[in-house]
Amino acid sequence: MRVTTWTEYSLIISLHLARRAKTSPSPVAARELADAERLPPDYVEQILLRLRRAGLVESVRGARGGYTLARQPAEISVRDVMQASEHQTFEVNCDTHQVDSERCAGDASCSIRPVWFALQHRIDGFLRGVSLADLLHDEAHVQELVSLSPGTT
Repeated sequence: MRVTTWTEYSLIISLHLARRAKTSPSPVAARELADAERLPPDYVEQILLRLRRAGLVESVRGARGGYTLARQPAEISVRDVMQASEHQTFEVNCDTHQVDSERCAGDASCSIRPVWFALQHRIDGFLRGVSLADLLHDEAHVQELVSLSPGTT
């Protein structure tokens, strides 16, 4: 699993909107968000578009327009944000970068493939269990939260 810049920026943007939802329900312009988080404006625009298409943010047109979360922070998981930004959370080479067309064919027997799919399932479950509301807490609180999650040690 590789966490990309897209994913990192998507979470930063989503957390900004979650924090803002607690203090001011008014929309924030993409440029203002980019400046506040010190992110490239072009990235922010593209990420907001992906998040909007996934139903995680809403856009408001007009002079006082901008973006807001479409749901409460507790209803949006880290997995939701990753899925919106990358369309996946864990890339299984069997699906995307087949090493050998014969060995990696869906009907071929491969003892490695079940390991990757089980790992993908566990990662997705873990990420589904962490919401934006959870990430609004300080690092120590989040560390405690994720260490209590099933499947972690």
